[in-house]
Order: sequence, then structure tokens, then C-alpha cells
Amino acid sequence: MLPEVTSPHRLTCHCGAVELEVTLSNGLATARRCDCSFCRRRGAVAVSAPLSGIRIVKGAENLSLYQFGTNTAKHYFCKTCGIYTHHQRRSNPNEYGVNAGCLEGVNPRDLDPVPWADGVNHPSDRGK
Repeated sequence: MLPEVTSPHRLTCHCGAVELEVTLSNGLATARRCDCSFCRRRGAVAVSAPLSGIRIVKGAENLSLYQFGTNTAKHYFCKTCGIYTHHQRRSNPNEYGVNAGCLEGVNPRDLDPVPWADGVNHPSDRGK
């Protein structure tokens, strides 16, 4: 059984410099991992939120943006502790992926088994 997540739910980086309020698309049911070159190194479990589902409560100036490859996805990190908080998704730019480990009261271990997305063969790359 998945832990209960309220809406909006509090999300923080490790040091607390960044705090977000997150309304998830379907609670923790969208939990996934990705094996693209970036995500497999990052190792986080992500859950989905609509673009309107994230509000920065504090620390906007402390968020760092990282992009690579097609520059479609936008990955955000705390400049102080380096924790990945969320990203605008490449496969669905109308959604954010949110680091489940940053959600207050959520331990990603409780979400196992977490399915893997095939980021190596990304849907956006098919047909090229």
C-alpha cells in the first residue's frame, strides 16, 4: 500500500534552502525510474505533477537548472546541497517529474517495486 500524500504536499531539498508545494497528478502511483544517461546516474524515483502543480515556497534563487542533449528537459537542483528536486519532463513537457525522496514523509523504498522507463530508447528519439 502506498503512503498517503496530501495535496498540496511539502517538498524540500536536503538542506532546506528550497521548499516547494506539490500537487501530484495521481499521488505516488506514477512512481518510476529512468535508465537514460542522466537519470541512471542520478538514481531518483520520480512521480508526476502537472506544470500548474508546483509552487516554489522558498529558495527560487537557490535552484540551479541543468539541461543536456535536446535541452527539452529542465532539471532543477538546490545550489547548496545538490539535491535534485524536480524536472520538466522531456517525454511530456506538460508535466514535472518530482523527486519522491524529497516529499515530506515519503521513503522511496516504500514504493518498491518501482517500474523503469526506457530512457535509453526515448520515445522522442524514435523515428529519427
